[in-house]
Amino acid sequence: MASNEAAKRLAGEILAQAEDLGALLFGEFVLASGQTSSYYFDGRLLTLSPKGGALAAQALLPAIREAGAQAVGGPAVGAVPLVAAVAMLSGQDGGAPVPGFFVRKEAKDHGAGKAIEGPLAPGARVAVVDDVCSTAGSLYMAIEAAEAAGHEVVLAACILDRAQGGADRLRADGYRFHAVLAADAQGRVSAA
Repeated sequence: MASNEAAKRLAGEILAQAEDLGALLFGEFVLASGQTSSYYFDGRLLTLSPKGGALAAQALLPAIREAGAQAVGGPAVGAVPLVAAVAMLSGQDGGAPVPGFFVRKEAKDHGAGKAIEGPLAPGARVAVVDDVCSTAGSLYMAIEAAEAAGHEVVLAACILDRAQGGADRLRADGYRFHAVLAADAQGRVSAA
């Protein structure tokens, strides 16, 4: 895994890029969890930008490899650009390739009727990622689908941990958790 100093430098670059893109907003927001917040982090603005996606992949790929994951996936739609960036970087950096997958909220009612899409080997060790972790609801949706399909979840990770209980819940349930950035109740974001 990258040195602590290098990881903090990379987290700082990600935060600066998020701010430049307007991905970190202040005001009053209702989150997917139903909770209200004085700030909002739109990770898609970050991960869909060339530089932001590359930085996020650089920050997460070492933790994914260290956990022994053979694939990386997450919930559709939010995690899809992040998963694609990590998978692409893994195929370019000389390390073991880490293919991507995503989990639909509901299985398709046509074609093969899949809930999980992507080149995922049976019984794979997987990392489940998302842009943000609040209560971990979206991460758990993807974790449960991956485990139901016979995969072992070896890491849950995100770009921003909102410190609203999700990370604690994941750890209490025995999942290894990794975040690049962490926020406090006032929305002050720093390296995790």
